[in-house]
Amino acid sequence: MTDQQASLASLDGEIMAAAEARIPATDEGLLRGDGAFEVIRVYEGRPFALEAHLGRLQRSAESLRLALDLEAVRADAHRLLAHAGPAAGHELLRIVLTRGGRRLLLTEPLPPGVQRIRLGSVTYSPTRVLDGIKSLSYAGNMLAGRLARERGFDEALLVTPHGRVLEAPTSSIFWAEDEQILTPPLDEHILASITRAAVIELTSARERVCTLSDLASADEAFLASTTREVQPIAAVDEYVFGEANPVTGEAAAALHAHIRSELARS
Repeated sequence: MTDQQASLASLDGEIMAAAEARIPATDEGLLRGDGAFEVIRVYEGRPFALEAHLGRLQRSAESLRLALDLEAVRADAHRLLAHAGPAAGHELLRIVLTRGGRRLLLTEPLPPGVQRIRLGSVTYSPTRVLDGIKSLSYAGNMLAGRLARERGFDEALLVTPHGRVLEAPTSSIFWAEDEQILTPPLDEHILASITRAAVIELTSARERVCTLSDLASADEAFLASTTREVQPIAAVDEYVFGEANPVTGEAAAALHAHIRSELARS
């Protein structure tokens, strides 16, 4: 049995194999991508930053005018993770709320990845009305990744038509200049990532508008997200970074230590 086959689901409170979970074809979460979601990292059966993710889920639901029983979601999460236990294949917890009123939680395996990632820039304009919302309408982000991979890169780097660097489709970007860590500001209409906030606090990173030229002159750069933690960037378009990543390594160690400390207290 593969990790994917072993994944579990909680649908409106009922636990089952993920492959058996069903929602009606008429649910507008499916038909129109009308809904909200969160993805939470799970370490040996314990979720990291669960309450922070639930808080953002609540804000997304309020912005979308989407009904949410937060206590039911919290209870479902704890029940599903207790059922899954610390076994491999349950490293992520996905929470999905649909316009049709479905409350779906899934455990998922951590996806495979490269040690140092190569990014290809893709022109992208954020949807202002969805600022700060983890919406199911993620087709644009997913297409950007496919376009970058078609060009031989590992992932996309979203860049506005005016040349402003935003983020990767599912990750925040940071870069270092003279050991100062920098990241694009939230008012560029990027996601207020929970991992991004942690990295800023742990490293005293500063917000600054970024262009592709800024990245090309940076000493090093990295992505940060729930699934990646901190991942060094090997290249952005034709620009290749050196293999030494001391600042990135320090950020990765600080974040990992923070996660372990928080889990020990939970």
